[in-house]
Amino acid sequence: MKKMVALLLAAVLGLSLTACGGTSNETTPAATTADESQGGETTASAAAETTKAATAGDTYELALITDLGTIDDKSFNQGAWEGLVQYAEENGITHKYYQPTEQSDDAYLAGIDLAVKGGAKVIVTPGFLFEAPIYEAQTRYPEVHFILVDGEPHSADYSDYLTADNTVAVTYAENEAGFLAGYAAVKDGNTKLGFVGGMAVPAVVKFGYGFAEGAEYAAKELGLAAGSITINYHYTGAFAASPEAQALAASWYNDGVEVIFACGGAVGNSVMAAAEQAGTKVIGVDVDQSSESETVITSSMKGLSTSVYSCLVDYYAGTFPGGKTLVLAADNDGVGLPMDTSKFETFSQADYDAIYQKLVEKSITLTTELAEGGSPSGLPLEIATITEVK
Repeated sequence: MKKMVALLLAAVLGLSLTACGGTSNETTPAATTADESQGGETTASAAAETTKAATAGDTYELALITDLGTIDDKSFNQGAWEGLVQYAEENGITHKYYQPTEQSDDAYLAGIDLAVKGGAKVIVTPGFLFEAPIYEAQTRYPEVHFILVDGEPHSADYSDYLTADNTVAVTYAENEAGFLAGYAAVKDGNTKLGFVGGMAVPAVVKFGYGFAEGAEYAAKELGLAAGSITINYHYTGAFAASPEAQALAASWYNDGVEVIFACGGAVGNSVMAAAEQAGTKVIGVDVDQSSESETVITSSMKGLSTSVYSCLVDYYAGTFPGGKTLVLAADNDGVGLPMDTSKFETFSQADYDAIYQKLVEKSITLTTELAEGGSPSGLPLEIATITEVK
């Protein structure tokens, strides 16, 4: 797979927020419908019926296509949707979401087709699974603008990468977000760590690399001896909760692991369930997951909602950054830990501010080249010891 990091072109998103009143229209999935304004439950309907409704006068200017997750998944879909809804409601713009019935390029393109037929001027798609569909859709619908969150458009065989003028690709410095989590965990007194990732896609791999390097950096600051920090490391190969993932996390906790960075969508639910039984700790991912479980001590966050919001600000201001790949990092407030809801014992706001400033200044060098298969064994660690669990 083409290395994503080598392709990223850094750009700063203007994160200015406006505060003006407005109303919004409702949202519906492509293969299911839900009228939230009337408290309606989601019911099955044919795609053709949805298309008919969209062309019969109901139009929605802003649209989001979910992956197989939902808009309340406490992760990518929800974060992106909240940014869209915030902008739409502040400015009185109609909006709607479309939920495909399966995970496939064809299903995602079908959702995009429905959104266009439903009047969408801007379509937001969260996650790397939309990279190939957007590659095709941006040419099929040159008059529509696309915001691809956490990915870059490419052909199905990865032979060509193209971000057209009507598309902006938004990516994140996951290695920096992971670094902050690993650093805080060790500075807070934890020495036995775990990392459970979903699929070993670039974003997940970068989270894990940063986590290990953050732990290493903190260990050096504390003057710990080699081998003082241990990190169990595993990819489940999927982003779904499973008994296997819960059992793995439970075995780690039973062996003395104090905190696990759960970096795999719903895989985190499995880790949290194990932590609740063991009375141990979890680090969440993507968004603030403190409300998901009392075991979550912090979350390694991306600025999902603010990045979507900002791109919409740019679109309506006539400054849409089409044709670009934007990178949200510490130097533009694109990643971070939610210190207001974090449950650290000794790691303070001052500690956080100090290490964050080092990332802003780029005085810390993190690994950006990803090993084949996402193996962290080649990281330049002197104190932390990684055990890859197959």
